[in-house]
Amino acid sequence: MKPSEEKRYEKLSPFELKDKLIKIAGTNNERMMMNAGRGNPNWIAVTPRSAFYEMGIFANEEALRNVDLPAVGMSPLKPGSAIRLRHYLDQHQSSPGARLLRESLDYIRDVLTIDEDDFTYEMVDGILGDHYPEPDRMLSICEKVVQKYLDQEMFEGNPPPGNFDLFATEGGTAAMDYIFTSLMENHLLHKGDTIAIGTPIFTPYIEIPRLNDYEFVELEIKQNEDKYWQYPEQEINKLADPAVKAFFLVHPSNPTSVAMDDSTLKMIADLVHTRRKDLIILTDDVYGTFVNGFRSIAAVAPRNTILVYSFSKYFGATGWRLGIIGIHQDNAFDKMIAALPAETRAGLRQRYSTVVLEPDKMKLIDRMVADSRSVALHHTAGLSTPQQVMMTLFSLYCLLDKENVYKRVAQYIVAHRFSTLYDSLGIPAPENKYDAHYYTTIDVPALARQRYGEEFTRYLVNKHQPIDFVVRLAEDKSIVLMDGGGFDAPEMSVRVSLANLPNTTYAAIGKGISELLDTYYNEWRQSKRKS
Repeated sequence: MKPSEEKRYEKLSPFELKDKLIKIAGTNNERMMMNAGRGNPNWIAVTPRSAFYEMGIFANEEALRNVDLPAVGMSPLKPGSAIRLRHYLDQHQSSPGARLLRESLDYIRDVLTIDEDDFTYEMVDGILGDHYPEPDRMLSICEKVVQKYLDQEMFEGNPPPGNFDLFATEGGTAAMDYIFTSLMENHLLHKGDTIAIGTPIFTPYIEIPRLNDYEFVELEIKQNEDKYWQYPEQEINKLADPAVKAFFLVHPSNPTSVAMDDSTLKMIADLVHTRRKDLIILTDDVYGTFVNGFRSIAAVAPRNTILVYSFSKYFGATGWRLGIIGIHQDNAFDKMIAALPAETRAGLRQRYSTVVLEPDKMKLIDRMVADSRSVALHHTAGLSTPQQVMMTLFSLYCLLDKENVYKRVAQYIVAHRFSTLYDSLGIPAPENKYDAHYYTTIDVPALARQRYGEEFTRYLVNKHQPIDFVVRLAEDKSIVLMDGGGFDAPEMSVRVSLANLPNTTYAAIGKGISELLDTYYNEWRQSKRKS
């Protein structure tokens, strides 16, 4: 690709650029393309899926009970459903899914003290999908189970006092869309507001605020590469400015894949408890399960935080579209809405008047449910019930995994690939207990400086377009990586997904990066000789 063409492609999101790189990498039929650009994992959690399918078969049998018409079943009945399920599971004891369902019934009864028939009916009716979601925000028992899962994984088993309301959504991306819409509709954010963004960050979170829908002014809160991608105190202090209305971040971060340390969490907690009680924090915690002892910002600043979690990465379930919005019942947002000017509240009262009798008392999270269907279609709101059943089974699987077998395996997969990549690069793998290892960001100019010195690094950066390295990786090595600069990471850095390729591939990727850097170096030496 010519430099002039590279300059054009730099304007694209790294996700759109990736599609061009895939085409380039695929043109060489003699080499296997290695696409480490996407974050879709190549492993799946099989046991909860097995439980889902077993439940589906049982649910179909329930629908056929006492039916005397051909070709149809009827909506299942609740009384005695748990006993019938246990009988079914006894007949399928060899199935891992049946074992999980049996243990789940015990957990529901003994730990959550929920009636087994209530649980079984919600699962059976939910998996059949024969009713609209009710409640529309989230099925009642599903919400209780997922809350327990979030307590374990997002709050290290030590959640803040009180409860969170949950809204089940079509993945984390839908969650973000609903949140932005409702924050604007409810006048908590306005066009032209200053929004802080923790960078480097997932590119759409940079692009969304710039859309005509929002037109936010962006303020970067920058991680420090030299401090294991933590936020320095002076960066967190930018949030003390009352002009900053909200702070959006991915935690652990993407593309740098690092969670905040305890001191950073404490700084943010102190800030919102004292100087910035009105700060809106939006955190995407999808990678939290890959860090032992992970604690969400929602753990230390629950009143100010909107928590988003997706089941996609940990369980290999991107195609399921399973996400959650969590807002603490004692939150700053509902109070901010109640304090809006009378004229503004009157407009909101009118907006939601067809949904509830007393719109003024409507929580922000329930407004999100209505806004997700443009209010007028509120009666059809909610995540499909089979999806909610799958979400519940994923949660139960981890709640019952007392030895953390699945977590250890999932973490081992990405950590092993992380080590393999750095070994093949010939540099020590960063050691950081807050590292999720789901991605890694390699600063190519920093690597060049370490390997060949400052003069060559200046040549590399000044002579070539920032995306030249990822373009040539695709052209010369059939390796597809993401341009780190598109995430507001250092220019000419690359993001490697450690989730989506076979283990052995990462040795070839590391080797390819090193070999390409050698090629640049040899070109520089030849140019020096000629001059």
